[in-house]
Amino acid sequence: MGGPIPLPCEAMRSMHRRCLRLFASAAVVAIAAATAGCATKPSSDVTGSIATAPEPRTEAEWRREMNVWGQRYRANIRDAEAAIRYAQALRAIGQRAQAAAVLEQATIQNPHDNGVLGAYGRALADNGNYAQALEVLGRAHSPDRPDWRILSVQGAALDQLGRHGEAQRYYASALRLNPDEPSVLSNLGLSYALSKDLPQAETTLRQAASLKHGDPKIRQNLALVVGLQGRFAEAEKIVRADLSPEEAAQNVAILRRMMAEQKDLKKLTRPGQPLAPSAGT
Repeated sequence: MGGPIPLPCEAMRSMHRRCLRLFASAAVVAIAAATAGCATKPSSDVTGSIATAPEPRTEAEWRREMNVWGQRYRANIRDAEAAIRYAQALRAIGQRAQAAAVLEQATIQNPHDNGVLGAYGRALADNGNYAQALEVLGRAHSPDRPDWRILSVQGAALDQLGRHGEAQRYYASALRLNPDEPSVLSNLGLSYALSKDLPQAETTLRQAASLKHGDPKIRQNLALVVGLQGRFAEAEKIVRADLSPEEAAQNVAILRRMMAEQKDLKKLTRPGQPLAPSAGT
């Protein structure tokens, strides 16, 4: 769920930050949006009315978008499209709590609008309210009209709650609706990693990477999983596609040190906050 992620213009600050960002995004092509880089961009809204991610834009452009849609929303709080677009722009500039508040109000005004419910569920997941997000997302589509994007976000929320087996079933359902979707495969791969099935995680992420040429987020997740299996030279080769040789070597060295200090995967990738595949698709 989500469009191509531009190459960050600022190199990885540390492998610790990288681990958190990679597992929290994915596919973001997933639940928190990736924030590194010179362009500000949210993951695409999980709605029928906004089905694809917009092209990456600068923060100034997103602020103009926020002003335009915010004005339209305030003129008519029942306008579902205005609420969704306004919230999307708010998320892009980091105002996620306000975005969730706008969408909460939109669900009151449009209680049966699946697009609004999907966007609100995604916003709740962005803010870490995973249980509530699952409840809202469960109302955002029906068995006779399933939405693969919403299924993938539901899987990401379940992963955040540690319910990896359930999450993987949601990803499988999403892939039945949209086979070979890289964002869902990336989320699934990270879910396997969280459940400590690193070989299956690697296989799945390699499949995702082969389908989405040029997406650094999927490659970086693949490199992390390869490194977690101790194949550091190979991991460094993968991240060199997006980083300088010096940066790649530095970050793989940090990963080595972290693995030496903490062998447990969840401790390694989850210091103080839950992690999961991205809900941004």
